[in-house]
Amino acid sequence: MRTLMRSWRWRRNPLRRRSDVLEAWTALGLAILLCVGGPLAGIAAGWWAYDEARATAAVQRTERHRVRAEVTQHVPAAVPTSEGEAQPTYRVTVRWAEPGEPPRTDKARVPAGTRIGDRTYIWLDDEGQTVPAPADSTAVWQYTVTAGACATGLVAAGVLVTYVVVRRVATRHRLAEWEEEWTRTGPEWRRHPT
Repeated sequence: MRTLMRSWRWRRNPLRRRSDVLEAWTALGLAILLCVGGPLAGIAAGWWAYDEARATAAVQRTERHRVRAEVTQHVPAAVPTSEGEAQPTYRVTVRWAEPGEPPRTDKARVPAGTRIGDRTYIWLDDEGQTVPAPADSTAVWQYTVTAGACATGLVAAGVLVTYVVVRRVATRHRLAEWEEEWTRTGPEWRRHPT
């Protein structure tokens, strides 16, 4: 019985209106678009994002270099964490000297528990400014997955909004068609047999 109830818009019957057929075909098309178009959009966006992120990481690796630096400022002690959880990092003053240049100082992030005099690595750009480390493969994949998921979500949201709009328009047309038919058949129902 459920199959018959679901498919009534597809079969010929006196209750079916033109708006019912339009709504049924639109729902089918949007369902296909949701099931096929959403994942395809996610794959395409992810592919694009992967290429972009890899290119950006490659440029960063060529423009940045790693230098060993000495911590010159007190860092708060390490806090107890659960197994596998990373320690918080703090921005403190570090000192380094590149070959042939005088020592320099700047701020860099170091893990909690680092002591004054400990060595750490910092990244510098071509002008000698401290910069974050180049993106690694984990960051590239995070960017890829995020872009793909967002594209899939946007397509899904667009399809669902389109379905709601089509459904409202179809309902408005259906009510108008019923009203039109009622104006033709209503007077026959109101006649009283005498």
